[in-house]
Amino acid sequence: MKDFVSSWMDDELAMHRAAVARFVETEMLPHDARWRAEHNVGHGIWRKAGALGLLCTDIPVAYGGAGGDFRHEVVLYEELARRGITGFGQGVHSIAAHYLLNHGTAAQKARYLPLMARGELVGAIGMTEPVAGSDLQGIRTRAQRVGEEYVVNGSKIFITNGYLAELVMLVVKTDPGLGAKGTSILIVETRDLPGYRVGRPLEKIGMHAQDTSELFFDQVRVPADRLLGGSEGRGFAQLMSDLPYERLIVAVQAAATMEGALAATTEYVKSRKAFGKALLEFQNTRFKLAEVATLTRVARTFIDSCIQQQLKGELDDATASMAKWWATDVAQQMLDECVQLHGGYGYMSEYLVARMYADARVTRIYGGTNEIMKELIARSF
Repeated sequence: MKDFVSSWMDDELAMHRAAVARFVETEMLPHDARWRAEHNVGHGIWRKAGALGLLCTDIPVAYGGAGGDFRHEVVLYEELARRGITGFGQGVHSIAAHYLLNHGTAAQKARYLPLMARGELVGAIGMTEPVAGSDLQGIRTRAQRVGEEYVVNGSKIFITNGYLAELVMLVVKTDPGLGAKGTSILIVETRDLPGYRVGRPLEKIGMHAQDTSELFFDQVRVPADRLLGGSEGRGFAQLMSDLPYERLIVAVQAAATMEGALAATTEYVKSRKAFGKALLEFQNTRFKLAEVATLTRVARTFIDSCIQQQLKGELDDATASMAKWWATDVAQQMLDECVQLHGGYGYMSEYLVARMYADARVTRIYGGTNEIMKELIARSF
């Protein structure tokens, strides 16, 4: 099948994609099995990616970024997802950087964004708690102002990049009596921070290379000037304002995963033989491949449209929610068919589609469950 080229691509982006693909192929793919066994990718790969200008590519040059736009970010998400590299949490790192870019004070942006762009601070977002998932108003982690510091107590769970995190955008209650208006975000540097502890990477059914961890805060002291934006009570609004960007990232990754799975499955059914002929020669195989190819093309077309809207600043919450739930649901359906077309080998983790199938399941949960996405869409009517 002829390769589909997205409408937002141009010559400069094609060169960027080639450089990103080389980096992923040479610096990441050979280590993926080890990363999955160790449950983290290590800090070294972050430093390498930063040194090559592959991080925070849509952050302005004035803050150490590459000065590109969302398309440059998309290229990295796609090249990772098509190869099943899920341990490198660039999406969360970029979202954390955008919290700083969009809501931080001038001093906060100048201090942290260059370090994130160079990969010298791995970013994470501390939202989810054992008792609060999609309902962020239920968080209990408390930050009490004491002089020129905040004293933080509580815990977070399911934190992407958590084990390696050096900068956590921590969602806290600064005034528990005010509900959403009592929520704030603290910028927490974790290196040698007294009272801060990271649990071991959590055992998951997929995404084994991703260092998803639990974070603990016991009388952790954070300077008051690390309050994002400098004013208490703005955390919930800050989180909500960046949701379309976040959810589109998940949708982009889902579409690219489908493309990678389709390519791997097509190659497999061409080479695998049964009853003296290639699997591709059986009508059932051809029909199933036609179905997954069509789903993949429809997903690509829809997500490309959302990317164009994001570039224009026109992507709304409802459309981003549609993209997130639909792309992740369809990706799981499509991957199931790809596993089936691989037969018994599709259940072996040495095969790309098996890893993709297990890794993709959580995408219907994180970033806001797909049930929450549908509720948000319904509210737009």
